[in-house]
Amino acid sequence: MAKRVLSRRQAVVGLASAVAPMLWLPACRGKREAAAAPPPVVPSRGSEASIVQRIASVGAIDGDGATVQRVFPTPGLRNLDPFVLLDDFDVRVPAGFPEHPHRGFEAFTYMIEGAFHHRDNLGNDSRIAAGGTQRFNSGRGARHSEMPGTRGSNRGLQLWVNLPRASKTMAPEYQGVAGDAMPVDEADGLRIHTVVGASSPVALHTEVEYLDVTLLADGRFSRMIPAGYSTLLYVLDDAVSIGDEVVGRGHGVVLGEGELEARGRPGARFAWLRGRPHHEPIRHRGPFVD
Repeated sequence: MAKRVLSRRQAVVGLASAVAPMLWLPACRGKREAAAAPPPVVPSRGSEASIVQRIASVGAIDGDGATVQRVFPTPGLRNLDPFVLLDDFDVRVPAGFPEHPHRGFEAFTYMIEGAFHHRDNLGNDSRIAAGGTQRFNSGRGARHSEMPGTRGSNRGLQLWVNLPRASKTMAPEYQGVAGDAMPVDEADGLRIHTVVGASSPVALHTEVEYLDVTLLADGRFSRMIPAGYSTLLYVLDDAVSIGDEVVGRGHGVVLGEGELEARGRPGARFAWLRGRPHHEPIRHRGPFVD
């Protein structure tokens, strides 16, 4: 097994101290509140996006025996405002995430293979298969469970998105969207599942673009990354090249503003995340983000 990292049922005493157990990841404190961000500046064509940070996911056993690859938080990347946590999980019966509490953020699950079964204290009982999503906005506080929906592999990504301070006391919400209701576009050597974006039925309380991108024959993924956004590319399968940098499965890069081109062999697959920061402290304490 890969080296031990912070469990979702673990906490951190301090950044400089050794990692110690506590519920659903380390406690994080952001910097003091900043003024509202100015409108994003779109870089001119020809300015290449920079790689700000390289990330390697770290294996962990979480919940009740569930296997995850933790992209963040890790000692090297505590969060990426507005994103609090990203896990690449593959959960098999009898492991899972029995009932537990949350508060102050949106837990967003996207299924890649198999299915996940969500239940909560709001009365929702939902099974979502590959290509579908489950959005659980914990708001001022709620409880839920997430358990494998098939006897085989149940792989997906769980993303925690911080709620802006003004929304942290809102009523909890749940939204489940089946895979056949999610937009999928195939053109120019790419297959793109829009998980969150203009064409997606999913509604978050934070401005986010979230794509599942597969490179087909001779496919290249291009994007202009504006200033003022947090942007991450995380490789799900095979490898992707960005300039001279090769990013393999289970690895990712935080990207700066500029023009991005990602290339790879047919079948290479990655998650693309871009979010507008809240510029507010991220106080991550176990299952709560206050």
